[in-house]
Amino acid sequence: MGIRRCKPTSAGRRFVTYPDFSEITRDEPYKPLTLCIKKRKGRNNQGKVTSWLKGGGNRKLYRIIDFKRDKHNIPAKIVSIEYDPNRSARIALLKYIDGEYRYILAPDGLQVGDTIMSGSGVDIKVGNAMPLREIPLGAMIHNIEIYPGAGGKLVRSAGVVAQLMAKEGKHAHIKLPSGEVRLINVNCLATIGQISNLEHENVIIGKAGRTRHLGRRPSVRGVAMNPIDHPLGGGEGKASGGRPACTPWGKPEGIKTRKNKRTDKFIIKRRESRR
Repeated sequence: MGIRRCKPTSAGRRFVTYPDFSEITRDEPYKPLTLCIKKRKGRNNQGKVTSWLKGGGNRKLYRIIDFKRDKHNIPAKIVSIEYDPNRSARIALLKYIDGEYRYILAPDGLQVGDTIMSGSGVDIKVGNAMPLREIPLGAMIHNIEIYPGAGGKLVRSAGVVAQLMAKEGKHAHIKLPSGEVRLINVNCLATIGQISNLEHENVIIGKAGRTRHLGRRPSVRGVAMNPIDHPLGGGEGKASGGRPACTPWGKPEGIKTRKNKRTDKFIIKRRESRR
C-alpha cells in the first residue's frame, strides 16, 4: 500500500494523508460474517461512562475474525483482501474446500488466489498457522496464542511482527514488538509473516473532524479545568498545576501499574521504554 496526499485547498487538508487502499480487492464485506453491534462507547453494563473521550463515530459492521485457526489441515483459498473499520490491519476472506468462509488477519504479501492452511505439519509459508514447536528459529510471526486453543491474542495490529528467538523445554522465547521477551507454550499456534498495512503508522490524521469520525471525543487538559473538576485545575492566570501530572481522581500518571505476579515468571525481558 501507499500514502495518498491531498492538495492544500484548505487548512484542514494541508497535512492530511490517507492510505491509497491499493491492496483492497472487495468493497463490501461478506454479510454472513458480520454483526451489528450496539454502540457502548466507554460505558459499562449499567450505561455509566467508565472510559472518557469516547463516543460518536461512523457506523460500522463488526467482522467476525477467526483468531483460533482451528480448521486444521484443510486448504483454504484467498478470495479477497478487505478493509476492516474495526482494526488497523487488513483482513482476508478465506474459502475452504468444504465451502466454509472465514475471515483472518491478512499478513503482508498474501495475494488473492493463494492457498493457506493451519495445523501441524503444514509448510512454512506466509499465512500458514502452526504450533510454535514446528516454527524454525528466527521466523517472523503474528497472531500468537497465550494459551493453546484460546485463539491469537498477541501481535495483531497493522505492521507489527514478533520473532521466535529460542525454544527451551515446554516454552518458546518470543520477542514482541514492544521489545519484551516472553515465554509462551510451544503448543500455542502462531501465523507466519508480518501483519499487513505497514504504512498505517505514517498516516496523518490532519484535522479534528477525522478524529471524531473514529469515535474519539476532544480531550481537555486538567490545568484548564476548575479545581472541583481536576486536581490540577484553578489558579490565577495560566497556572501549571503545582504538582506532578495526575488523573482527575488524583492518581499519578506515568507510573507502572502492572500487578500480575502470576505471569511475571513468563517475562524474560521487560518491554523497552519509549521515552
